[in-house]
Amino acid sequence: MAKTAAAGYRCTECGWRTLKWVGRCSECQAWGTVDEEGAARGVHVVQAGATSAPAIPIGQVKAEVAIARTTGIGELDRVLGGGLVPGAVVLLAGEPGIGKSTLLLEAAAKLADRETVLYVTGEESASQVRLRADRIGALRDRLYLAAETELAALVTHVEKVQPRLLVVDSVQTIGSAQATGVPGGVTQVREVAANLVRLAKERDMSTVLVGHVTKEGSIAGPRTLEHLVDVVLNFEGDRHSRLRLVRAVKNRFGPTDEVGCFDLHERGIEGISDPTGLFVSHRTKPVPGTCVTVTVEGTRPLPAEVQALVARTEAQQPRRTSSGLDTYRVQLILAVLERRLNAKLGGCDVFTATVGGIKLADPAVDLAVMLAVASAAGDRALPAGLIALGEVGLAGELRPVRDVRRRLTEAARLGFTRALVPKGSLDEGTRRPTGRQQQRSLVPVGPTQFAPGFEVVEAENVWDALTHVT
Repeated sequence: MAKTAAAGYRCTECGWRTLKWVGRCSECQAWGTVDEEGAARGVHVVQAGATSAPAIPIGQVKAEVAIARTTGIGELDRVLGGGLVPGAVVLLAGEPGIGKSTLLLEAAAKLADRETVLYVTGEESASQVRLRADRIGALRDRLYLAAETELAALVTHVEKVQPRLLVVDSVQTIGSAQATGVPGGVTQVREVAANLVRLAKERDMSTVLVGHVTKEGSIAGPRTLEHLVDVVLNFEGDRHSRLRLVRAVKNRFGPTDEVGCFDLHERGIEGISDPTGLFVSHRTKPVPGTCVTVTVEGTRPLPAEVQALVARTEAQQPRRTSSGLDTYRVQLILAVLERRLNAKLGGCDVFTATVGGIKLADPAVDLAVMLAVASAAGDRALPAGLIALGEVGLAGELRPVRDVRRRLTEAARLGFTRALVPKGSLDEGTRRPTGRQQQRSLVPVGPTQFAPGFEVVEAENVWDALTHVT
C-alpha cells in the first residue's frame, strides 16, 4: 500500500511546510500564504507509456498553430507581441475602476467581428455589462455574455458556445467545488486558474483572466498564478487622468519591455499610437526644478519630464518622496549630489515626480533627476530646449546608455535643440569609463552637431554636466 502522510500546510509562495496552520510563513515571511494540503497524500507511481502523444522531431512541429492574431487594438497588440496566440492564457491585473473591463470588452467586440467570443463576468450582472457595451458600441452577434461564479457552469458555457476567445472577469470571483476555501482564496484561485489553463490548451482557445491587485500594487493571489499563465500584463494609470498604460511583465510570445498607451473616455477606450507630448509639460519659459529626458519603452522612444522640489524644513527627518521614479535610485542620486557636488540637502525636503503618471525605471533618467534636483536647490532654471540622458554612478561618473541615437533623433524631431549625454555615447560601441575618466574633468567636452539646429554635449561626470547647464 502507498504510504500516506499526515495532513499538513504548505506555503504557496515558497513551498515551506508545517504541521499546523500559521498566518505567516516562517521561510519567506509572507502573510496569508499558508494553506492546507489535504488530509492525506498518497505516493503515486507514474507508469511508462502514459503519454498522450508521441514525441516528434522539432522540425516537424507545426509553427503556424502558434501564430498570433490581432485584437484590433494596435496598442494592445504591441504589448502582446502581435496579438493573441491560440491556447495562450493572459493575466491582466490592475486597480479597481481603472478600465480593465472596458478595454477587454472593446477587444472582445473587435474580435467578435471575425470569431466567436465568450465574456464571463463574475463581478457584475449581465445587464450592467450590456449597458457598458451599449455605451462603447460593443454589441456584436458573436459576442456571448454570461454571468457566472461557478467553474463548472463556466466550462458548460465554453462547451456550448465553442469560443475562440474566453474572457473571465475576474478569476478571483470564480469558485470550484473541487477545492476548499472561499472564492478568491489562495486554494480556490490556484484551482480555478489551473483548470482554465488546461481548458485553454486543450481547445487552443485564447483566454484572458482579469486579476485583482493588492494595496501594494502586486497581483493578488498565489505566486503560482503568474507562473501558470503565458502573459502577465499590468494596467496602470491615475484615476484622475484619462491616460492609461499597459505593460508586459511576462510574455512567452513577445517582448516584456513594451508599453501601450490608451485614452479612457466616456465612449470607451482607444489606443494612442503617438504619445509624444503626453509626459512633458507645455510652458512658455523654463521653470527651476524641471528637466526633460527620453526613455525607451520597447521600440518606442518617449520624451518624459522629471520635476523636483527642494524646500527647507525644521523636521529632524527630512522627507524624500518620489512619484513615478525608483525611490532607491533617487536616494542614490541625492547622495551623489551631497557627497560629490557638496549640495546642502540635509535640512531640506526633496520631492521628485514625473509628468503624466508615467513610471520611469530606465537608468537613463538618472542625469535628468540629478539636474532637476540641482536646479530646484539652486532656484535656477535649466536652459530651454535641453534634454539629459545618462546613468549616474556612485563615483560621480556618467555612464552611456542604450539607444542614444534613437533617443536623440526623437528629441530633435520634437524641436529640442540641445542634449547632454555621457562621453562616448555617440560612438558605435559604448565604452566603460576608466579610472581617469572617473576623476573630475577640468576642461569640459565641446558640443557636437548631431542634426541641423541640434547639438550634443558629452560630459564625463556630474561636474562637467553641471558646468554645461549653469
